[in-house]
Amino acid sequence: MGEGDAFWAPSVLPHSTLSALSHHPQPHFGRRMESKVSEGGLNVTLTIRLLMHGKEVGSIIGKKGETVKKMREESGARINISEGNCPERIVTITGPTDAIFKAFAMIAYKFEEDIINSMSNSPATSKPPVTLRLVVPASQCGSLIGKGGSKIKEIRESTGAQVQVAGDMLPNSTERAVTISGTPDAIIQCVKQICVVMLESPPKGATIPYRPKPASTPVIFAGGQAYTIQGQYAIPHPDLTKLHQLAMQQTPFPPLGQTNPAFPGEKLPLHSSEEAQNLMGQSSGLDTSPPASTHELTIPNDAA
Repeated sequence: MGEGDAFWAPSVLPHSTLSALSHHPQPHFGRRMESKVSEGGLNVTLTIRLLMHGKEVGSIIGKKGETVKKMREESGARINISEGNCPERIVTITGPTDAIFKAFAMIAYKFEEDIINSMSNSPATSKPPVTLRLVVPASQCGSLIGKGGSKIKEIRESTGAQVQVAGDMLPNSTERAVTISGTPDAIIQCVKQICVVMLESPPKGATIPYRPKPASTPVIFAGGQAYTIQGQYAIPHPDLTKLHQLAMQQTPFPPLGQTNPAFPGEKLPLHSSEEAQNLMGQSSGLDTSPPASTHELTIPNDAA
């Protein structure tokens, strides 16, 4: 597991127990963990959440899902990627600590490979660091920072990785982003130390997880057709086209020469229909609807 294990293994389980557990196939692991918990020991099955951009997620998934399948098989960790057409996605890694470290190592080395490949077409000479963003309950961030920043300073110095804890919580959640940058090896050692902190200082109270929101896709209208912008391309969108055409048919336009178009809250011009009034949010159109119409309908009956 690497040179850094000596400092971290005793905090979780005796090194002999960890090495013994790691030699068992995955099915045995679950049973061993259950007995460990029932004996009052420390449960070393963890869930770590990562925040990734769409391009990073594509790299992790790979062609036809081959990369993520290989990562799952070789690490023994469960790797789940949140659904949705969002610019950001949540990648959840669950499993025993050694499986989590293997999964992180594979992700970090994959990102480094992507950086090297992108540099082959770039004039840049210095290789940028690999960067991962963890999503951590805010109640655990204090332990991660330590008194006067002592813990985070210790992690930086002992691993060589840069670690930054966001000051604000992620939108509509009680979680913060923890950004780790460095070489893959430094990132793996850093994740090990963060895992120790998370195990020793469980979250306090209920955690509201961060869920990225879908991006609002820009829409343009040209020649009666609606298009959504995806990357550098405009993609025809038939549903939006129908809505646009319907809106064009029903929206009242002032005649030429009229300088005061109707807005919600203003008196509508006389030429507007009752349906148009409803579309413009005029409740008066509903309230005053039928006196005139009703008289017109009842006059022929009276005359007869």
